[in-house]
Amino acid sequence: MTQHDGELSPPFEIVEPANWRAPIIFNSPHSGSVYPAEFLDASRIDLPALRRSEDSFMDELIAGLSGQGFPTVRVHFPRSYVDVNREPYELDPRMFSGRLPSFANTRSMRVAGGLGTIPRVVGDGQEIYRERLSVDDALARIEALYKPYHRALRRLINKAHQAFGAVVVVDCHSMPSVGVSRDEPRRPDVVIGDRYGTSCASLLPDMVEETMRGLGYSVGRNKPYAGGFITEHYGNPASGLHAIQLELNRAIYMDERRRERSPGFSRVAADFNVLADALATVPLGELGPFQAAAE
Repeated sequence: MTQHDGELSPPFEIVEPANWRAPIIFNSPHSGSVYPAEFLDASRIDLPALRRSEDSFMDELIAGLSGQGFPTVRVHFPRSYVDVNREPYELDPRMFSGRLPSFANTRSMRVAGGLGTIPRVVGDGQEIYRERLSVDDALARIEALYKPYHRALRRLINKAHQAFGAVVVVDCHSMPSVGVSRDEPRRPDVVIGDRYGTSCASLLPDMVEETMRGLGYSVGRNKPYAGGFITEHYGNPASGLHAIQLELNRAIYMDERRRERSPGFSRVAADFNVLADALATVPLGELGPFQAAAE
């Protein structure tokens, strides 16, 4: 792969059940916590600061679902090293020595915020690198880590789609309990992102909201997170491809300051099983073609 082949082997993991209960894939793209030594050496901030970008323990919260008949996907490398929830080449020219390829997207809002495919900052805005990176290094990371992950995810999605005629990707994330701005209202326990109704049939977020509220959680939709590249890219309801993003408030399952599981962790993990069971009852074959809402 690259010089860190041994450290990131494998770079991600897909666990398929022996028998699929439903074509519902649970994906955790931002919980990776294996930090390559050369990345740590190049960083101007320490490991605890880098880890603030992690969706810590999200992969563990969904791990038991594969035993219940649902495939799970987890990424091992950190999002601060390569972010698979971005376009393949969202790159900030200020970060690199040398010329980026002409096909790089250097003007997206995510790049402007320092959160491109190779992030410039961690979640709280701290700069990651002491010096500029080489363009070749960035492209090597994308070839070795980003592209194999998306190829594998696409194969899994296609397998489910061919077998069932429809597929649902549940993209699982976590969010800080409070926002950067003091003006932002208290964040709910769960935020459902469906790209404002475009990435999946409305029956799916309705089922998620009903289930999570029934379990005692507060629920919001699309604010402050409507879904990233994965939700947008893999959600095509007209073709039977549905993608929905879930953002869990970290305060409900972990101690954010110590980065440790809290007593609520086991409850949240159990409630993911309840949610998966509920989604498995959605009549995917009856969702029908996606109808955009009238303006």
